[in-house]
Amino acid sequence: MAIESFSSSASTSLAPGFRFHPTDEELVFYYLRRKICGKSFNFDAISEIDIYKLEPWDLPDKSRLKTRDLEWYFFSMLDKKYGNSHRTNRATEKGYWKTTGKDRTVYHRSVVVGMKKTLVYHFGRAPRGERTNWVMHEYRLIDEELTKAGFNQDSAVVCRVFQKSGSGPKNGEQYGAPLIEEEWEKEDLELFQTMENAEEVEVASDDFLDGYDLEQVNVRF
Repeated sequence: MAIESFSSSASTSLAPGFRFHPTDEELVFYYLRRKICGKSFNFDAISEIDIYKLEPWDLPDKSRLKTRDLEWYFFSMLDKKYGNSHRTNRATEKGYWKTTGKDRTVYHRSVVVGMKKTLVYHFGRAPRGERTNWVMHEYRLIDEELTKAGFNQDSAVVCRVFQKSGSGPKNGEQYGAPLIEEEWEKEDLELFQTMENAEEVEVASDDFLDGYDLEQVNVRF
């Protein structure tokens, strides 16, 4: 009988079948609100970057979650264009993000809690940049209680980035990243190698493990 301790580190790779697709309400009222309030997350799924300093094709590698889904989430600080100006600088080194359509309200229990802005990446310099299929949804929090408490709600936004494919509302082929069986086989091989290399620990018949100890170990026979 071999006994192996559980690892306390959580993987950022999601197993096949698991998806991270929060709703607009969840992104604003849970993730962004907790971020602005300085609260921790049970599962830290969204990385923080300076999103408008990077080109969109560089963003997937910055994602905290390593999935094959074709959309990515980030917290970001807003870079104001001119000092105290309310205008945000969304120009990257090779292009810029341009607002399209009107901002949409985000609700929680019929109360407005945020705004959703849609932007499209253009390659080149305004106003002659070339429109691409890179799309961003930028979410901003609106919370009167936090305003009264002195929290700066303009300090951060949460963004969803994806590539729009074809016509219509489809994005990222409905997150339909192709399933690659070889990735499963690689995980299985690593698991078997770990089991073979695990050091066996003998436990005498009069040894006693209480309930707490049993929760801390993974018993392999």
